[in-house]
Amino acid sequence: MKVFAQEVQVNAWNKTGSPLGNLQKAVTEACGRKSAAVRVAMVSKNRLGHACEMEAIEGVTNGSKLMPGNIFDFRKRTCERTHAFNAVMLIPTGVDCAIGGHAGDATPAARLMASQVDNLIIHPNVVNASDVNEQTENCWYAEGSLISRLMMGTIGLRKVRQNRVLLVTEARPEAPHIVDNTINCAEGARATLGMNIADVVVLEDGLHMKIGMTESGRVTGAIERMETLLDVLQKKRGTYDAVALASKITPHIDTVELHRNYFGKGGANPWGGVEAVLTHTTSTVLNCPTAHAPTMSSEAIRSEKWGVVEPRKAAEVISSTYLFCVLKGLNRAPQVVTKVNGVYDPSMLQAEDVSALVIPDGCVGLPTLAAVEQGIPVIAVRNNTNLMRNDLRDLPFRDGQLIYAENYYEAAGYLAALRSGVSPSTLMRPMSPIRIERVAAPKVKVTVVNGNGNGHANGNGKTKTNGRTNGHAVSAKA
Repeated sequence: MKVFAQEVQVNAWNKTGSPLGNLQKAVTEACGRKSAAVRVAMVSKNRLGHACEMEAIEGVTNGSKLMPGNIFDFRKRTCERTHAFNAVMLIPTGVDCAIGGHAGDATPAARLMASQVDNLIIHPNVVNASDVNEQTENCWYAEGSLISRLMMGTIGLRKVRQNRVLLVTEARPEAPHIVDNTINCAEGARATLGMNIADVVVLEDGLHMKIGMTESGRVTGAIERMETLLDVLQKKRGTYDAVALASKITPHIDTVELHRNYFGKGGANPWGGVEAVLTHTTSTVLNCPTAHAPTMSSEAIRSEKWGVVEPRKAAEVISSTYLFCVLKGLNRAPQVVTKVNGVYDPSMLQAEDVSALVIPDGCVGLPTLAAVEQGIPVIAVRNNTNLMRNDLRDLPFRDGQLIYAENYYEAAGYLAALRSGVSPSTLMRPMSPIRIERVAAPKVKVTVVNGNGNGHANGNGKTKTNGRTNGHAVSAKA
């Protein structure tokens, strides 16, 4: 079984069409009968329409036992519930977002967003920072594909007190201390957080995860030998509620040079793309929370002196396992509820309970397209620049549904306004006047008919239309 990346061309959509339907058609045609898509992203507009990049599982079809559902399955929400104000905050992985594209550096923004809502649904990329995870108590830590399905209306997320977490790693004969450190991290999480981690599975024949790069510059990857992992996880179903994965990622260049380039020159986090591919696949197959931490790919990384690095990447150089943030996030990650119908359940969030979506400007994936269809307000943050080259105004948002914020300070203010029932437009100065539309009365044609029934007013074949009847019968036609 192999996961691979592929570019797909999507015909141009218009403001009255269904972008979600057009994307599904293009991706389905590209996958054919022998593959199933697990992750898609619109990257730019071109002369033929829109360029999409997807990752798919080779040798698996939608509707099979492994992939019982389709990432495009959609349920229109029945209403918008207003008993609580819940927002989704997304920062796509592997697209070099200025805020949140590195090592948990969107955490301050997430904490600010969380202060304005009852619950904030985030994915691991937002707060994962190696040994650090400072998400707030009202954050719901959900893998990206689960958030997509929540927005699409096909699953719910149920809050839990604690999960039984299964840790899966792989043997490293050339560096056995890496496995030891991984287990020690799990033991530390048990001793300090009180986590319920009963088992660690060490795969003798590990995954082969390789970094990839698309034409747009977006980081992706390919994965081979997933059969063993999925087989183990299927056999152990019922013994865990969430899965932490820790495995080696093979770089496309020398690993020390890769780190040196990333810490020194910047660019997209090179590991995040293939991690997202892995967790999208496992969460889709298992219907449970999963998250991944890369293990050290080379002994040379331990002895390399990196110096003082750029702040957004600093969490990477102080960790030896990069795993603790994942364990903390999964400790209370919400459970997945399938076959939802929109009926209110106070323990669960469904599409009906999502009040707003906050994204970096230009980022279009399934959650954004689902928000368009569901009528969920979208706040696009302009200063969170990234590699995506989409104009959100091309999408058929209804009036006022798309809101631009210059930064996360403004985004927090917009969340507060939406929660308070205050239209953001009323806070702007100068204040835009109400649009006034004048509708002309329909023209009325009056026909005067004389008493002889011949339809002529004066017997000379002429018809009067001045509205005076002079005692004759009148028929009015609009």
